[in-house]
Amino acid sequence: MKNLKGHTERFASRPSLCGAIFDSPAKQLELARTEAAISDPSFWNSPELSQKTMQDRKRLENAISQEAKVASMTEDLDTLFELGKEGENVTGDIERDLKIYSGYLEVLETGMLLSEEKDGMSAILNIHPGAGGTESQDWAEMLMRMYMRWAERNNFACGVTDLLPGDGAGIKSVTMEIEGENVYGLLNSEIGVHRLVRISPFDSAARRHTSFASVFVIPLIDDTVKIDLKTDDIRVDVFRASGAGGQHVNRTESAVRMTHIPTGLVVQCQNERSQHKNRASAMKQLRARLYEYEMDKKRAADRKLEDTKLGINFGSQIRSYVLAPYRMIKDHRTKLSIGDVDRVLDGDIGELQHAFLVFRKTGKIASDGPGDGKDDLDV
Repeated sequence: MKNLKGHTERFASRPSLCGAIFDSPAKQLELARTEAAISDPSFWNSPELSQKTMQDRKRLENAISQEAKVASMTEDLDTLFELGKEGENVTGDIERDLKIYSGYLEVLETGMLLSEEKDGMSAILNIHPGAGGTESQDWAEMLMRMYMRWAERNNFACGVTDLLPGDGAGIKSVTMEIEGENVYGLLNSEIGVHRLVRISPFDSAARRHTSFASVFVIPLIDDTVKIDLKTDDIRVDVFRASGAGGQHVNRTESAVRMTHIPTGLVVQCQNERSQHKNRASAMKQLRARLYEYEMDKKRAADRKLEDTKLGINFGSQIRSYVLAPYRMIKDHRTKLSIGDVDRVLDGDIGELQHAFLVFRKTGKIASDGPGDGKDDLDV
């Protein structure tokens, strides 16, 4: 019982991570001022300002609701501990509620760490296999499935806008749009080279192989971000989409490729049967890529995002997924190790994302897990 009480005190201190402390009176006051502004007859005269104010109201309401829920859960746990002191057998109830409590606090903590300008946006995710032919192409497809399952777990809308099948198995490249709150901020943890070590299912001698694939993420900007995109600067090409023979997409020129002539940026979309829908999706991606291109020019001293697209090979990985001779996933930035490989590959990457956000905000790394260092062997 004493140990469980210690866990409760430790969890209760977590909302103050990085200085993010609940302050209900201040938020109630801010919400009252926001409601007053919304009730003003001239409020809707400025669409951009009114949209931001409505977003602020939603944020404040969520924060107040979350604090109330934490307070309620803490009170319930305190009540259970009091009953335990009086001799009632409530250990099972405490363990159950502590698990729910800690999980909820971790979700709140993650939200508090998503404080950068573009963290709240949706995202465009690209996956490319490294050298290694079928092995790396299969690994790229495994990563694609992992992110699709992650999106499904979190109720995010996920669609594949462009996919190039591999030679016999896997994929040569894929572009996905994942829409939802804080998607870009969460997927920042995935930018870089991912390394897989396993017994190859494509090797008749059952030898161990190492494969690489790169993941790159850019924010999916909305209409509130102004992009100077002139029609004369865009070349549009249409072609027949790739895929299984005989399908509708192969019989009509529905796929669209757009090239931004001044910058050389190229995007394409072939997922929809309608050329009109593919054109709209391609334009959305081109706006996002142009936005990132312009922002990148302003950050000439900080080329971290571009650097992650280089060197898809040994020594450049951000994370290793080892399936043989032991099973372990290790993030080389945060030092977090996870033994349940299947759970992670099935889309449960929240722990890895949370550790990265803490590392990005504070520079603190996770405690070294069991077997730490094994996956650094030259395998």
